[in-house]
Amino acid sequence: MSQLFTPIELAGHTVRNRLWVAPMCMYSATDGMPNDWHHVHLAQFAAGGAGMVIAEATAVVPEGRISPEDTGIWNDAQAEAWAPITAAIRARGAVPAIQLAHAGRKASTWSPFAGRGHGSVPEGEGGWPTLAPSAVAFDGYATPAELDAAQIDALVDAFGAAAARAWGAGFEALEVHAAHGYLLHEFLSPLSNHRTDEYGGSLENRARLLLRILDAVREAAPEALLMVRFSAQDWADGGWDLAQTATVATWAAAHGAAFVDVSSGGLVAHQKITTGPGYQVHLAAGIREATGLPVGAVGEITTGPQAEAILASGEADVVLAAREWLRDPHFALRAAGELGDADLAPWPAQYLRARRRA
Repeated sequence: MSQLFTPIELAGHTVRNRLWVAPMCMYSATDGMPNDWHHVHLAQFAAGGAGMVIAEATAVVPEGRISPEDTGIWNDAQAEAWAPITAAIRARGAVPAIQLAHAGRKASTWSPFAGRGHGSVPEGEGGWPTLAPSAVAFDGYATPAELDAAQIDALVDAFGAAAARAWGAGFEALEVHAAHGYLLHEFLSPLSNHRTDEYGGSLENRARLLLRILDAVREAAPEALLMVRFSAQDWADGGWDLAQTATVATWAAAHGAAFVDVSSGGLVAHQKITTGPGYQVHLAAGIREATGLPVGAVGEITTGPQAEAILASGEADVVLAAREWLRDPHFALRAAGELGDADLAPWPAQYLRARRRA
């Protein structure tokens, strides 16, 4: 019996298998509005057999976008535009999910399609001032302003409001983005958080904003599956690490999080990281062992046997892939065949004629 194609139940939500689509920025929205590109892009993965499809990092406020072309869910019009997309995902058997995000000091940057390289978009060219826990810039980006207490309170409210809109738009799972060097990761790591108030210094203080946001999201959408994505390692001396992640993941569970999506890196430009097949899986395994929580593994996972081995070894409960889904939107259908039984995958009736029999 394949573990990859065994359903998983999380906080009362059943997901049909354990091969999910990780959130991937498309840099294709206007004024935060998802469009036909996002509809086709996300729905195809559900037809391709994914258990859950997580929409890209979606800003809870305009200034939280990574680029001017990022999606948002800070107003009702955006939520209405997401609704047919979630319906399309659900109609094809997958769970629609969204990553709620704020980019912090890494906001207002050029998209990969702008032809302007890396760096901050000037205000005169569609950019905006950025905000962060401390006035410390990411290398090569504009220096952010330090958030004050009132702005932090408003941000908590914005996450809650976005969660309510997301649930109303049909997203069944909500992932709070605390990874990849964006705002909540910036609060967690001592490399980017130099505050001396109740949001800086101790681990409890650095985690305070994340936990407040989880409370706000849970209150706004109590029936949703609440998830958190962490970068479990900064890959830089003196930074955020696996032990701190495990501690905060346990606290997050006490505040309603039912699943931990484990990635790494992104906080500083001087990170030292060696990539390769499954290079982040050991971090997921470490969080799972330390906390007992259900976790997802990521990082150059490209075949059915590789994904199956990760689950069979007990390193993770779910495998999330990103670029492999871009290369093959029917990754799950292929993965089942690679495991020797195409019938394991949830083939759409329209595609059954293409299924290879053993």
